[in-house]
Formats: sequence, C-alpha cells, structure tokens
Amino acid sequence: MTTSKMAAPDDGLFKPGSKLKHKKTGGFYQVLLLANVEASLEPAYVYESLQSHDFWIRPRAEMEDGRFELIST
Repeated sequence: MTTSKMAAPDDGLFKPGSKLKHKKTGGFYQVLLLANVEASLEPAYVYESLQSHDFWIRPRAEMEDGRFELIST
C-alpha cells in the first residue's frame, strides 16, 4: 500500500474562496479548503452550500472530475 502525501489546504484545482456551480443540480458552493480523510489520507474538499449554508466534504477526485464548474463572482 502506498501512502498519500498530505494535501495542503490550497493544493487542489479549486482554491479556498472559489465559487462553484454543480452542473447537475445547479447548486452554488464555496470552497473552504482541501483536507485529508483521516482513514485513508485521501485529499478531500471541504465546501459550503451558498443556499443552505450546509457544509460538505467530497473527495478531490470527484470534485475535480467535471461535475463542478468554477464561476466568477
């Protein structure tokens, strides 16, 4: 098993403060930081819904696979 490198908070494609639109649902989100899943050390984004203000965590690979698009504010 290979060990993942710990992700820095702004290593990902989407930087903290970036605003995103989910292409399927049309929801709007703001990236808070890139973190690591404790069990696997897999990089994951922590982000907030701009509608409900709920917080979410999603693996970096899913977040960067094209389902989200960067929007300008």
